[in-house]
Amino acid sequence: MNPLHPKKLLHSKWTKVHVTNKLKHFSVIKVAYDEDENVLECIIRAEMNAEEFTINWRNLKDTQLWRQGWK
Repeated sequence: MNPLHPKKLLHSKWTKVHVTNKLKHFSVIKVAYDEDENVLECIIRAEMNAEEFTINWRNLKDTQLWRQGWK
């Protein structure tokens, strides 16, 4: 499990374990919080083509899906 705190999400870098469409490296570009500071939305951007995706930020904790940093 990747250690991850919701406050540290923005601008973090991630490597996808199973590459899809040659997209491997991603950065978190936007995190939206509610008034209780719970994450409402997390948007990542592929570094190869700047395509953006909305994901569940908790999936980043799964080491079978994501590695922290660019590897």
